[in-house]
Amino acid sequence: MANTMQFDLVSPERRLASLLVSAVRLPGAEGEMTAMPGHAPLITTLRPGVLRIESPEGTSEFVVTGGFAEIGAESMSVLAEKAVPLGEMTRAHMEELIEEARSAHAAAKASPEVAPNIVDEAAKLLADMEALGTHMSL
Repeated sequence: MANTMQFDLVSPERRLASLLVSAVRLPGAEGEMTAMPGHAPLITTLRPGVLRIESPEGTSEFVVTGGFAEIGAESMSVLAEKAVPLGEMTRAHMEELIEEARSAHAAAKASPEVAPNIVDEAAKLLADMEALGTHMSL
């Protein structure tokens, strides 16, 4: 179908989606973006946020904590660090993800060998995770 493209979402734990889609909105590192059939080839990193899939069967949403997306004219693959269907996300799970980010930030700040940009990246991840929890009202 000319109005769709193949989409695959995988995390280290499992394959979460593999279907034909008409659009995917993703939380790119440089900001929100939407990929549709015919998109120019692009590889981007992801920040924590909600990935929204629009397909002929309906809309699906997933919480991602980061990863990479490879976008092409006819297909798109997302390799997520962690991904959970939005409907399965609980307050306890969100708090666990925030605490992991908080611990990573504290460890980066405490290590004298860590470059300042790594500490900054850990601080940004923590801020993004906290903002995601607030956005989701969790």
